[in-house]
This record gives sequence, C-alpha cells and structure tokens, in this order.
Amino acid sequence: MRTIAELNLLLRVRIELPEGLRLATDEFREGWSFSRSVDALHLEERILRRGWNFIKIGDGSRRSGIGETSQEAIASALKLALRGISEHFNAVEVTNIDLTQYPWFFLARINVYTYRIQKGAFLPLADHAELIPIAPQRTRSPRQSAMFYPHLAAMPALKEMLISSRSLENRTL
Repeated sequence: MRTIAELNLLLRVRIELPEGLRLATDEFREGWSFSRSVDALHLEERILRRGWNFIKIGDGSRRSGIGETSQEAIASALKLALRGISEHFNAVEVTNIDLTQYPWFFLARINVYTYRIQKGAFLPLADHAELIPIAPQRTRSPRQSAMFYPHLAAMPALKEMLISSRSLENRTL
C-alpha cells in the first residue's frame, strides 16, 4: 500500500485533462488515484499553462478514521472523506494529518480540499439543483422572551401609555 502523506493529490480515475498532460498515478480506492508526479501547486501551474482552470472550491472537510497502524487509520479517514465528495469535483488534496496513538489502535484526522479541473471558467450547474424557498421570519418574540429580555415585558404597558398620551395631546389642541 502507498504511504499517504500531507500534500498528496488524488484525482478521479476518469478525469479529463488538457491535451498533452500526462500524469503518473497509483490507484487508491473507489474511483480515485494518487498522483505520483505532482502536487496541487505544480499541477495548477501545468494546467494554467495549457489554458485550463484549476479551481479550489470550499474550505475543505475534516474526517477521522481508525486502524491498527497509522497508515491504515489515515487510509480509513481518506476513504470516508472521498465518499462525501460530489462527482462535480475531480481532484482532492490532503492538507493536514493528525495522528493519535492509543494502546490498541491509531486515530487519524485528515483535512482534504476539493478542486475542479476544467476547460471553461464557469462551474457547471448541477442537474438536480433547485431553488429552496426561504422560511418567513418570525414577527413575534417567543413566549420565553420576557425571561431573556426583561425590558420587553414592559412593552405592552409602554405602548398603552404612548397611545393614551397621544389621545390626551389631541384633546388639548
């Protein structure tokens, strides 16, 4: 099994790359391969030179995994991270690995960042995308608001005083 380390780059097995760009890869799991020849920074340079785009999307995600060895724990965490990545992303970079050794197992926490390699500058819209209605805002305070905001409990009395003072003003004019 390949040693998984920080700054490893994984690519989808069926990724479309610019003409003439060949990458040496090692198969990992479930449709992903490790890039043997470049990391994300060098791949970005090579892709941009060919007029394509290398787009980093999102803040990344953090996953955990356990195993009898440190590499088994890291591979377990990476496998979980890759399962949660949409098919719209075709590259992933491992950026941080934290290992904790316990008496009978290792716990690995990894961070991964997703990328999209493509010709055009615009991201494709998902086929299943739809507009989600926004829930209306609450117009009244919750019943317990007087407990959290005691000054709001006096509001009805203040409102009544304001109304009655206005009616008195109108009578005197």
